[in-house]
Amino acid sequence: MPEPERTEPAPNAGPHDPVALLRTLVAFDTVSARSNLPLIDWAEAYCRDHGAAVERVPDPTGRKAALLVSVGPSESRPGYVLSGHSDVVPTEGQPWTSDPFLLREADGRLYGRGTSDMKGFLAVCLALLPEMVEGVLTTPLHIAISYDEEVGCLGVRPLIARMLERVPRPLGCFVGEPTGMEVVVGHKGKSAARLTFRGKASHSALAPEGVNAVEYAARFIEHVRLSAEALARDGARDPLYDVPHTTGLSSVVRGGTALNIVPDTCSVEFEYRAIGADDAGALAGAAIAYATDTLAPLMRAGDPACGVAVEPLIDYPGLDTDPDAAIVTLAKRLAGRNGHAKVSYGTEGGLFERLGGVPAVVIGPGSIARAHRADEYVTRDELEACATFVRRLIRDCRG
Repeated sequence: MPEPERTEPAPNAGPHDPVALLRTLVAFDTVSARSNLPLIDWAEAYCRDHGAAVERVPDPTGRKAALLVSVGPSESRPGYVLSGHSDVVPTEGQPWTSDPFLLREADGRLYGRGTSDMKGFLAVCLALLPEMVEGVLTTPLHIAISYDEEVGCLGVRPLIARMLERVPRPLGCFVGEPTGMEVVVGHKGKSAARLTFRGKASHSALAPEGVNAVEYAARFIEHVRLSAEALARDGARDPLYDVPHTTGLSSVVRGGTALNIVPDTCSVEFEYRAIGADDAGALAGAAIAYATDTLAPLMRAGDPACGVAVEPLIDYPGLDTDPDAAIVTLAKRLAGRNGHAKVSYGTEGGLFERLGGVPAVVIGPGSIARAHRADEYVTRDELEACATFVRRLIRDCRG
């Protein structure tokens, strides 16, 4: 699919219309494998034009960047962060009924890649930036736009570090992942890795002379399965999650070349997703230790060149904000809601809390059920509900 042209807000939509800005944001093809700089260039210019302080935080390659936008007395007083990621997942192989990078509206639904996850939230924040600037805030507001969230929450880490160098530690963070504007106080942490078992090939008629990488990988897979069953049976519980316990699984396995060859290579990708009472990284580490400390020596006994290589894939902490925390009380008041929930998918919220000591709530327009699918959409009503939330926050920050 050819690169879409960058678009500007429709002339008849009004200068600060979230739908017009969403159309602009969707038109930037920011699939994680590509550069997000065209979007960042546009957003930086837009924010500077409206009088906000802006700082770009580039990645080491220079192909991507995050953006920290600040309004109000940001150098002297702690404020609040509105956080969203700029990257989206690929569209290849999905049965879209229209160009995923050209916003299409039908019956109040706004279709396009990233509309729910999560350019709809960013569009609302940017549309209301002029109101933040004009509001003469006494409590500052920051808009944090990251990159590579979809491939491991990578870009928000240097953004948080730079934010803490530049401004007082914020009072709280609202991460705009799609929750239908429900107040989410927790999500599971995740740790994943790829293990490559390197054995010794031989003719299958002489199988004992080889070291079967597939069979050793199978022993590792069984280890993960048994630990996951123990967690499901005897582990901690959190009833606010759809799956109320920590999970573990092996999901991608590749190995072997032919039926009559003892396989010399097999790779396994596995993960743990942990509720707040558990540590996904520790669980994944224990599984890896079983492979490197127990299985690898057995493989090397067959041939010293054999062993296990470990490649970390994804690691981010969970979020487990106290439902009685001030940021949760504020989020409920701004959203006009009394309840709260937890979700199994990951967000950058846990990193704000873990790396920055900034309490976080996940709340944004759209639905995770529509994300990563063909014909992803957000509704006008959802954007308006999000705009109401942000406007109330602006009013509070005026003091």
